Amino acid sequence: MARKRTYLATLAVIAALGLTAFMWGRQADAENHVLKGNKVVVWKDFLGVNAQFLWFSPTLYQRQIDRLKALGLEWVRLDLHWDRLEPVENHYQIATLDQLVGNLQTNQLKSVFYLVGSAPFATTAPTGAPYQDQYPPKDPNVFANRMALLSQRYPSVNAWQVWNEPNLLGFWRPVADPAGYTTLLTATAGALRAVDANKPVVAAGMAFFSEMPNGQTMFDALGALGVASLNTVISYHPYTQLPEGNAPSNLDFIAKTTALNQSLRSAGVQTLWSTEWGWSTYPGPKDAQDLITPQGQADYVVRRVALMSAMDYDKIFLFTLSDLDQRASVRDQFYGLLDINANPKPVYTALKNFLDVSGPQLTPGDPPTADQLPDGLFSIGWTRADGHKLWFFWSAEGGNAHLPDLASATLYDPLRGTQTPVSGTHGLTVPVKSNLQILLWD
Repeated sequence: MARKRTYLATLAVIAALGLTAFMWGRQADAENHVLKGNKVVVWKDFLGVNAQFLWFSPTLYQRQIDRLKALGLEWVRLDLHWDRLEPVENHYQIATLDQLVGNLQTNQLKSVFYLVGSAPFATTAPTGAPYQDQYPPKDPNVFANRMALLSQRYPSVNAWQVWNEPNLLGFWRPVADPAGYTTLLTATAGALRAVDANKPVVAAGMAFFSEMPNGQTMFDALGALGVASLNTVISYHPYTQLPEGNAPSNLDFIAKTTALNQSLRSAGVQTLWSTEWGWSTYPGPKDAQDLITPQGQADYVVRRVALMSAMDYDKIFLFTLSDLDQRASVRDQFYGLLDINANPKPVYTALKNFLDVSGPQLTPGDPPTADQLPDGLFSIGWTRADGHKLWFFWSAEGGNAHLPDLASATLYDPLRGTQTPVSGTHGLTVPVKSNLQILLWD
């Protein structure tokens, strides 16, 4: 089934800005952003991917799995649609799902599955209305029962997520309903915990920063309804036009995300995930996201991975592992790290280069001392597991960084797959590009 994503009208206006790949625009005296993580990052635990394995034959999705494992990653998030699993009440279509779950075990992958949409017999949709599955169920307890049955049948699944993006019309009609979703989540969390009290229950990933069409946010509404007391994993999907924000003149991703995460933590959220984010290489016509090239996708994704690694998330899931066929919208067909035949796109290669240089684990560190930096610099310091120092950095302004305390280092460009030794007698002068680079030294 195609992912049906209907973007909020207020946020779709962003697309009218007409930004193009690599075109950030110059800003006078642009602010520098120095980030420092607050935890050790183990990539195989921190970075996962969405995957639509049920769209493909087992032979083809095994190729996708092999590509994922070659990145050193092991977490996948998968979608289940109730109307497909149970098209007629009490008649289940789960043979391919049985096989898939077995294959995930064989490949030692960890999984979070989400169930979304109403089965035909359970929907609140008016008779004859289109998009019958996009309406919530008449009885939340029936949905909760079906998720509990899935958990009983597939104990190897590591976490269960309740619905998807209920703040968007495309997943919850006729209007976003925080009270209705709270009722669904409460019933389902209870049913899942009755099966396994220790298995994580994940609340639906909210689109963007949980905005609703009425100008309020879903998180504020859910907080007022006491959802924090359910102690579920909380998640949202920070899609933006650029890795650093929606507009070159307002690169607010760090500020906006930091404020939201602090607010959620203050409200009692113990575990915070981002279960979707990414960029599509779709050819048009333009639909909400600006058109970017495959190289632009690679650039954006590694910059965003670098940013999110140093921010307060417990786990993040890139959307998505593979391009999809015509069952998806034109835009949703091209978010993949891999093409439709499981061949690497430039984004896969850039991400592999990034992870290979980073190594399996990073500890928060400091960037090198600098006496000259370009404006608009994004700067993140780490220490690799082997003790080597790493610096992630980029700037739309370009220019040079002078590092007086270093005599030699190696400069990596994940986008281009290059590594360049650099040295100097009076410190190092390192070129700064608009795409992420990594400096490695002792």
